[in-house]
Amino acid sequence: MIVVAGEALIDLVPRGTGALTALQPALGGGPYNTAVALGRLGSPAAFCSRVSSDAFGEALLDRLRETGVDVSTVQRGTEPTTLAVATVGADGSAAYSFYVEGTADRLFAAPSALPDGTRAVSFGTCSLVLEPGASAYEELMRAAAAQGVFTALDPNIRAGLIPDADAYRARFKSWLPSVTLLKLSEEDARWLGGTPREWLAAGPAAVVITRGGDGLTAFTADGGTYSVPGERVEVVDTIGAGDTVNAALLHGLTVRDALSGPALAALGPDGWSELLGFAARAAAVTCSRAGAEPPYAHELDD
Repeated sequence: MIVVAGEALIDLVPRGTGALTALQPALGGGPYNTAVALGRLGSPAAFCSRVSSDAFGEALLDRLRETGVDVSTVQRGTEPTTLAVATVGADGSAAYSFYVEGTADRLFAAPSALPDGTRAVSFGTCSLVLEPGASAYEELMRAAAAQGVFTALDPNIRAGLIPDADAYRARFKSWLPSVTLLKLSEEDARWLGGTPREWLAAGPAAVVITRGGDGLTAFTADGGTYSVPGERVEVVDTIGAGDTVNAALLHGLTVRDALSGPALAALGPDGWSELLGFAARAAAVTCSRAGAEPPYAHELDD
């Protein structure tokens, strides 16, 4: 079981150009997309969050159920669902503005225990920024790491939600001793400062940097560096691409029985090349269609 902890929200995606173009609601949120992608790839997954009991919240849970994701650890609340208004650039890249005040997912409380059989927990995005939920997710991360559970972190920076950048950067560094796999984009890396080698020295067994269409690079604690090129595809938008990479990495590690720090070190050049290549193919499929629509396992068969 892979548990994905974090927010579920509604993306409002433009269907044309201009500030007043029509907006199409789409199910989203970085952790939510990761959970859906894991389910589509065939990995047993559970979603750990707090979701509104409004119509948007019901739609979010319906997709998780349809994808085979366990929702027994989802908390419910009467507060509204968080909204994210997306702006898609000419190159397909997405930027967001958020409506988060008084929403359900901010009131997440850390569960007393993880589901039976949990082998990994994935964290990231808005859930680690917005209080009081951010402290609860942080508590869950530290508890999972203390129990020897594989932890994955994708900070997926949304700078507009971070009131004190320096305080967040310091908090990010404080998480690293509790992180097994750190994945982040080049843009996130620049915003956070530091280098993969500096982050590895603080705790993670591996750091994976996504470079958009240029591919992915993994840095490992034993000094290894492994890169693969991106998969060429006609990009519709990049919504959910990084979340798909998260899921593909976790799925690939599960298949290889490599959900531990020592197992990451033992992958070697061939193992990392296969794993990163799989993640690149999965992300390319997501980029080839509108919204966060990660691939099913059969779409990635060689």
